[in-house]
Amino acid sequence: MTTRRTTTTLALLLAAGSLGLAGCSTDDAAAEATSTGTPTTAADAVSIQDAWVKAADEGMTAGFGEITNGGEDELTIVAASTGAAAMIELHETAADSSGEMSMTEVEGGFVVPAGDTLILEPGGHHLMLMDLADPIQAGDEVTFTLTFADDSTTELTATVKDFTGAEESYEGDDPDGDHDTEHEDS
Repeated sequence: MTTRRTTTTLALLLAAGSLGLAGCSTDDAAAEATSTGTPTTAADAVSIQDAWVKAADEGMTAGFGEITNGGEDELTIVAASTGAAAMIELHETAADSSGEMSMTEVEGGFVVPAGDTLILEPGGHHLMLMDLADPIQAGDEVTFTLTFADDSTTELTATVKDFTGAEESYEGDDPDGDHDTEHEDS
């Protein structure tokens, strides 16, 4: 009887151990896929460097930085959000029909080719923060959530800096309903 009980106990322990190892191998495979650098979402493929926001007391301001796509597929940033502003638009700055620099919303979002970096900078692409909740002062930090076309998201924190930018106009509705508002946000 003792031999049969020992054999049964040993068989149960081996079976439990096998299930545990099988579970580990699945977890190990997922961890290995991540550690090999194979991103599973757009958010997994992106890295962000040198993120900053222009200081502003009210109204509008802009966010900048470098967004690198380390993946093998193109990715698209379709939206951004932050508690620091009621609304964020993805903007570009380009010459309008009169030759003046003008900011407009980028339809379809920011596309970042595989293995490439999108530079968000004054006078170029940027995150336009509209209807600021509170003043944003130099030295503060602003946290953003970026949303990608595959519905994945990533968070980034940007340092607020003083910056005097070029005067450009915004072609579109600002939160107050004005059009072509001049400001120095990028």
